[in-house]
Amino acid sequence: METFQNLISKAASFAWGPVTIVLLLGTGIYLSLGTRFIQFRKIGEAIRSLFSKGDGAEGDITPFQALMTSMAATIGIGNIVGVAAAISTGGPGAIFWMWVSGAFGGATKFAEVLLAVKFRITNENGEKSGGPMYYIGRGMKEVYGKNYNWLGWTFALFALIASFGTGNMAQANSVSEAMHVTFGINPVITGIVIAILTALVIIGGIQGIGKITEKIVPAMAFLYLGGGLVAVLTNASAIPGAFGMIFTNAFTGRAVGGGLIGTVIRLGMARGIFSNEAGLGSAPIAHAASQNDDPVNEGMIASLGVFIVTMLICTLTALVILTSGIITIGETGAMVIEGNVAGAALTTVAFNRLLPGVGGYIISLGIIFFAFSTIIGWYYYGCKCVEYMGGVKLVNYYKWLWVGLTFVGATVPLELVWNLSDLFNGLMTIPNLVGMLALSPLVFQMTKEYDERVEVRQTQHTY
Repeated sequence: METFQNLISKAASFAWGPVTIVLLLGTGIYLSLGTRFIQFRKIGEAIRSLFSKGDGAEGDITPFQALMTSMAATIGIGNIVGVAAAISTGGPGAIFWMWVSGAFGGATKFAEVLLAVKFRITNENGEKSGGPMYYIGRGMKEVYGKNYNWLGWTFALFALIASFGTGNMAQANSVSEAMHVTFGINPVITGIVIAILTALVIIGGIQGIGKITEKIVPAMAFLYLGGGLVAVLTNASAIPGAFGMIFTNAFTGRAVGGGLIGTVIRLGMARGIFSNEAGLGSAPIAHAASQNDDPVNEGMIASLGVFIVTMLICTLTALVILTSGIITIGETGAMVIEGNVAGAALTTVAFNRLLPGVGGYIISLGIIFFAFSTIIGWYYYGCKCVEYMGGVKLVNYYKWLWVGLTFVGATVPLELVWNLSDLFNGLMTIPNLVGMLALSPLVFQMTKEYDERVEVRQTQHTY
């Protein structure tokens, strides 16, 4: 078993290695140029469209609920643990490269959601179904006249396997650990409660999920952002120094232990991509259910998720850590971490130092709510993958398997599950990138036509 675990660990490291990072970043740059950086120039319009009710448009949930559902799956423990891991291993400069990945990732998220809405279908239950498996299969057949369903099926399989780990068992384990450490609650009890709550939410389908996520995601985001902002402001004089560490370390060529700048860049890029999921192909599955008949407009709304997750939540986590005084950079560029803590412990210690007696609870509650929302969001992703591969009827079996796995995840060690999750998360990107790049001319054409329509409306309004 140990040999198998080592093999999976190495495979996961390769799947999230330099090749994958370069492909994802390169795709983001290419799509940014082709859409004239739509993730920035249309941000105002995206915010205004976010709160439209979707009256008269086909779909199952409002655009706001679609974004919250995708963010429910995206905002996870990676925003707390992952940022700390990037800093503790790669140094503060990793945050700069996380920003870079987020800046270009907005165009990637825009493109994949545009395609998901463009090529979505209505299933036999009258629900909308879409995502990479559909735009790879239907989209590439429409454009190139060849059957690529096998590639769409490959994405669905990889995403389904990843959902069991990344979206379920690993998240449930994080909740049970946080409950045990903070409140002394037995993991078995936590597992039972999580399983029951999950069942109550997902039994209502995407409408039930949308109603829960539109409440829980804003609440948990404001809780974490509010607590983090207060924590940083308690030592506001350290903020300039924190940014100084980020920018200086990003280009000094040193990671922890004197590693090369490539390590800093790779860790920052990987953590940014892992936190906002741009290019993985997961978020388009949720946005395909949106009550929005305009694929370009829905893509713009989706790009907001990258900004919120990477530029706000991840950045605030980094600032709490860097203003707490736990990390110092010596004259040689070497980084010293007080107590040699890492991961969740680093974030917890930083919050506790800035907000004594309260900071630890903010982290614990953040992990609990972030992880539970991820379980809900990833259920829907896996649900649509099962539907694509085996039909709607199989979803009922999948539903109860999902509930059972939340209990298992909360009560057993999960090192192998984490490695398998990382592996298949990385593998998901391959068919998704193939589909996006193959259909990129269509993305650029639809974006150009949208811009022209907007320009005509503005001209008519002027006169």
